[in-house]
Amino acid sequence: MIERLLPADVSCAATRAESVPDGTLFPEEEALVAKSVAKRRNDFATARACARRAMAGLGLPPVPVLHGHRGRPLWPEGIVGSLTHCAGYRAAALARARDVLSLGIDAEPHAPLPDGVRELVTLPAERERIGPQAPEGSGELHWDRVLFSAKESVFKTWYPVTGIELDFTQADLTFHRADIAGTADTADIADAADAADAADTADMADGGEAPVVPGAAEGTFTARLLLTDPALPTTLHGRWRVEDGIVATAVLVRPDWRESDGM
Repeated sequence: MIERLLPADVSCAATRAESVPDGTLFPEEEALVAKSVAKRRNDFATARACARRAMAGLGLPPVPVLHGHRGRPLWPEGIVGSLTHCAGYRAAALARARDVLSLGIDAEPHAPLPDGVRELVTLPAERERIGPQAPEGSGELHWDRVLFSAKESVFKTWYPVTGIELDFTQADLTFHRADIAGTADTADIADAADAADAADTADMADGGEAPVVPGAAEGTFTARLLLTDPALPTTLHGRWRVEDGIVATAVLVRPDWRESDGM
């Protein structure tokens, strides 16, 4: 699913598997999770198995993926990327730094956020735009979870470039929903992205036509950063998709973003 949100020059790999065979990790990686509980080990190992497949997609040999501050993956020189894992889905996305300045991906279960979390991770204007929380099992989109995932992707794009923490309330997100055939459909959300935003995100999904999946939903989003840094644009653009019980989001920034942003 994540590959549908990113352009063809990003190598993506994903799995629904909850575990991988013993021996998948490099010794350096094993040392990082030697004392971890089984769930943490499985999350760590399956995400790195995806990373190795994504490396192969770029013609790279498999190497350990260690982590830095806040768990940020440490990639080989000249490579940028992002990992994500949640119950039922793990993924990696990698690109060459000459093509992509930074990217972030996230996956979440498509369910309402736990009680009290919505207010902590959203701004009042965002809550007004996405409307009331849909009940679990209603068949409606859980916009609060889509928003949470999108903010995670924004943070994963922002932090490797700036080295600065970004709080959930320091990005103001607006969503646009497309119907499954790709035409605009804004009936389900109060404030849609405008045509310029749609054009900016079109570059993120240029990998060709993909088959329609019944019950899936997708669209784009913009993140207006309330904390800014000269290394990144003040507005980030991303894509989201809900399919088979999973929310996936992605954000990507090109090295020439100043030119494309008219700056």
